[in-house]
Formats: sequence, structure tokens, C-alpha cells
Amino acid sequence: MESLRIIDTWPVTTAAAAVVRADGTVLGTHGPAGHRFPLASVTKPLAAYAALVAYEEGAVELDEPAGPEGSTVRHLLAHTSGLAFDEHRVTAPPGNRRLYSNAGFEVLGDHIAKASGIPFAEYLRQAVLEPLGMTSTSLDGSPARDGVSTVDDLVRFAAEVQAPRLLDPRTVLEAQSVVHPGLKGVLPGYGHQSPNDWGLGFEIRDSKSPHWTGNTSSPAAFGHFGQSGTFLWIDPVAGAACVALTDRAFGPWAAEAWTPFTDAVLAELS
Repeated sequence: MESLRIIDTWPVTTAAAAVVRADGTVLGTHGPAGHRFPLASVTKPLAAYAALVAYEEGAVELDEPAGPEGSTVRHLLAHTSGLAFDEHRVTAPPGNRRLYSNAGFEVLGDHIAKASGIPFAEYLRQAVLEPLGMTSTSLDGSPARDGVSTVDDLVRFAAEVQAPRLLDPRTVLEAQSVVHPGLKGVLPGYGHQSPNDWGLGFEIRDSKSPHWTGNTSSPAAFGHFGQSGTFLWIDPVAGAACVALTDRAFGPWAAEAWTPFTDAVLAELS
């Protein structure tokens, strides 16, 4: 895909990108697809997928108590537990506001580790990474932000989310559907959004503006971006997913570069 070559114009030292269909067909790659990059918050969809495996295995229930009083596993996955951004401090009642929370995913990881008797990083490896052949991906630290991976590995994950084998497709459909519709919130790097829609570990495009995906991305598109200059989106209307990893922290350069890049990818897909 010629559109992937646009990453060569980005003001970064190293970048890699790929586009993959649901059947695992890689339509194109560009850059060092085997290079390991820190994922930052692109770790969260991987952690969320492990949480959904734990749910299907019966280790946890989505609506069982977890986190602050009144909060559940579902609240933690959807950033509605009321926990602060980066502190284990309650700032709102559960389900009241969309408060993007790294702390919430850390509480989620601890909850699953306690329920399963397996450290969360190991649970993630056994539940998601190993079955998908993601041999270059690891978690050492917070399930909110401390993953490291490659484009080659994340292509495998993006194909799985589009055509699930590890989970019931109905569970993945729920994960990409809005939880607690209509809640306002801040999308880090892009300001207040009303509504600020999320599923279970995945941010949903809907009509948000500004946004890190494309102007032509469908409202059904979902995914995540990371402060390390990384993103993964899946657009069911386009029938494809895109991964881009870089070694430069998110900033104005990314906000300017990512949207036209995604628009070019979508135009080539169509």
C-alpha cells in the first residue's frame, strides 16, 4: 500500500505501519515491522482482551464489584469507575463521568490476578499473546501503559479482533459498543468530547472532533492511541485495521500527521 509510505515524512527516527484484513491478509507493511516499540496506552486493548478472556473463562464477571465502591469490572474497562487519571483516588461516582484512568486499568489487572491466581502479565501472555503467536510482545509493569510490541505482532491482534478466535464474537461486539452512552469526558491530547464514547477497553470514533483517526473514518471505527506515538484502529466499514508505531512521544506532530495518513489509507482501501 503506497499510503503507508507517508510515515517516511513523519518527524520521527523510527516508524513502522501495516494494514490487515479480518482474515489475516496483510495488505501492506512499511518500516521495520519487527522492531519493538513501547506501546504506552495501546497496551490497554491488549489488557482488555485478556480481561474478556478471564470473563469468558469464568474467572471474573463484567458486573462484579471491582475498584471503588459501586464500581465493577465493566466500569474499569469503560473508564467510568470514577478513579482519577493517574492516581488511585476517587473523583466521581461510578458511571457518572468518563474519566480516562490509567489507575483503573491497574486496579483491573490486580483484580484479575487475584481472581485467577496468576500475575496479570503472565495471564495476558497465556490468554492472548501466546495463542496469537505474539512472541515479541511483553508486559513489564502497568497494564495501562507498559507493553512493548511490534507491528508484526499487533497485526495478529488486529486480525483477531476483527475475526475472533479467542473470544465469542458477541463478546468482542460488546467490547466495541458504547458502554454508558452519552457521558462527557476528556480524550487525552484532544480535549473535552461530548459524548466521549468508549466500549470495553476500546475508544469508539463516533462523531468526535478533533480526533486521532481520519476525517473519513466511519463512526464505527474503534481502537486506541498511545503517548509513545503509537496507534491501532479497526474500521468495520472499511473491513480493515491499521497499526502505526513510532519512537517519538505524541504531540502536535502526531495530531497533524495521523489524520491525513488514515484518510490516505482509507482512500486506498476503497
